[in-house]
Order: sequence, then C-alpha cells, then structure tokens
Amino acid sequence: MPKVRTTPLSRRGLLAAGGAVGLGSALAACGGSDLKASGSGSSAGKSGPWTFKDDRGQTVKAAKVPKNIVAFTGVAAALHDYGIEVKGVFGPTKTKDGKADVQAGDLDISKVEILGNVWGEFNVEKYAALGPELLVTAMWEKDALWYVPDQSKDKILKLAPSVALWAAQTTIPKAIQRHEDLAASLGADVRAAAVTDAKARFEKAAARLRAAAKAKPNIKVMIGSASQDLFYVSLAKTSADTLYFQELGVRFVGPKVNAAGFFEELSWENVDKYDADIIMMDNRSSALQPDALTSRPTWARLPAVKAGQVIPRTTEPIYSYDKCAPILEDLAKAIEGAKKVS
Repeated sequence: MPKVRTTPLSRRGLLAAGGAVGLGSALAACGGSDLKASGSGSSAGKSGPWTFKDDRGQTVKAAKVPKNIVAFTGVAAALHDYGIEVKGVFGPTKTKDGKADVQAGDLDISKVEILGNVWGEFNVEKYAALGPELLVTAMWEKDALWYVPDQSKDKILKLAPSVALWAAQTTIPKAIQRHEDLAASLGADVRAAAVTDAKARFEKAAARLRAAAKAKPNIKVMIGSASQDLFYVSLAKTSADTLYFQELGVRFVGPKVNAAGFFEELSWENVDKYDADIIMMDNRSSALQPDALTSRPTWARLPAVKAGQVIPRTTEPIYSYDKCAPILEDLAKAIEGAKKVS
C-alpha cells in the first residue's frame, strides 16, 4: 500500500499518495453534463464510427465502438456498474492481502489485467499486448491523466485514443452524468432498471442529506486524511463529493490551505487546530485509517473522536448512482445522529 513519501512528489503524486484531493477554485470549472457523448443507450451492437467528446474538450474518434478498453480502476468500476467491462486496469486495485481495493468497487479483479497497482506503475508492454482500443482515466488537473505516469505517457498514448473525465472542478451528479454519457456511447443501456433504480435511490439520498443538514445547521464537518507524519485537512469546494455536500447545506471546516490550494498540512501536535463535530477520514489504502491512530494522544483527545463521530470518506468516488447513493446516505445518517461537541 502506498504511503505518503518523504521524497519530492509532483502535485498529482501528492494527491494520490495521501492527503486530500482536488484543486483550487481558481481553475475554470469544466466537465459538466453539457459535454455530451455522441452515443446513447441505443448504441449497443453499433458497428459504425464512434466519437466521444471528453472533459479536456477533445473529440475522440474510432472506426467502431471500442471493445478492448483499459481504464483507471475507479473509472473501470463505474463502467462496470453500467454493464461495460474493461480488459485492463491501472491504479489501486488489489490490497496486500490480495483482496479488491476499495476503489475497485464490484470489479472482479481476477478477470482484469492489472497494469499497475500504485502511483508510478504502468506496464506498457502488458498494455500493448492487450491490443487497447481506448484508455479512460480521471482528471484532477486540466489535461493531466490520473495514474498515467509522466515518464511513459508518450508511449502509452501512442497505442490507443484516450478519454479523460473530471474528478475535480465538478460535482458528484455532473461526474456521474459524464461517466453515464461515456458508458452509453460504448453500448450501455442507461435506461435499464438497475440504473434507473439506483438513480432514484441517489436522488432520495440527496434529499435526505439536504434535510439532515438543514435540521442540524450547527454541525461542522472536517475532511481529514492521515499519514505517518502529517494530518491533512481538505477544503470542501475542491473535490466533487464535498463540493456537492456543501451545495446540499453541509457545513465544513475551512482550512488555511497551502499554496497549491487544496489542503492544509498539520503536524500531529497541531491536529486540534480546528473544531469539528464530525471527521470524515480518507478511506483510500494510501492513507492511515482511524484504527491505526488510536495510540496518538492528540488524535484521541479530539472531541469528535471521543464522541465516536468519525466516519469514512470515499475520497475517490466511483461515479455511478449505485456507488454514490450510499455515500450520501452514510453522511446523512452521521449528521442526523451527531451531537454538537465542538
């Protein structure tokens, strides 16, 4: 499992290795549902030309609908929920004990080629052997392909067209729509009962979270991520999930972010800098989980920790209605049951 490293990292590397994810609001917002795919749910079995306009603004074209697809693990998991399967994945897929990483969702990881499991890994030879027709990944920074290593990017991108979908500078509903647009263009039936039922559940969960936030306006939430040496407090408006929660009325701690604009780094001695009633903790395998922090006295003394009001945060959501509905439900439940402790 990757740790926050002490050697220099790119900004994307730091986002991947631990800490909060997202970008400052100074960058122009993109990736909304106004960018439409050329396909629709009726494109299943389509054999003609295929096009898709991605969130870079690039129109990707192919002579036929791509079948040999390779994707970042979380994107592959979202496509799976729409019935689109991939040949290979890259990014956190398998934990040390061989189980599926949280970012793999319902993927059967025994049936996909894992090209890389941690930041910086991407086996170009295995990728080429798959005969890729399309590469799909997330985008946290404009034009930067998530988990596609800079040092091998040119070789990788020569082998197949690529699609990038925003994971920041957007909100959960917009991100889901874009993943659905792509799935539809690839032949998914987005009007299937499983999809429409999941959407109805998502909308119900959003209404519940809005009501919970309105009923308890004094509850303040802190977005945290832990490493061995540092505790990161994220700015809500820089990530698709927490920006959406904020739009629904949830109140968040506002950290004094560093120059990059997305989180503040605190030493463990200063982890009590901000008052919070609920702490949402990064659930990725790259971050220390709450049960690994019990021996840290400064953590144990936090009011939210003492009150048992620490919940997981799905820092990199799988953008399907099926996977995002429970995220909203869990936060709503936490707020409904929270006591004011700060």
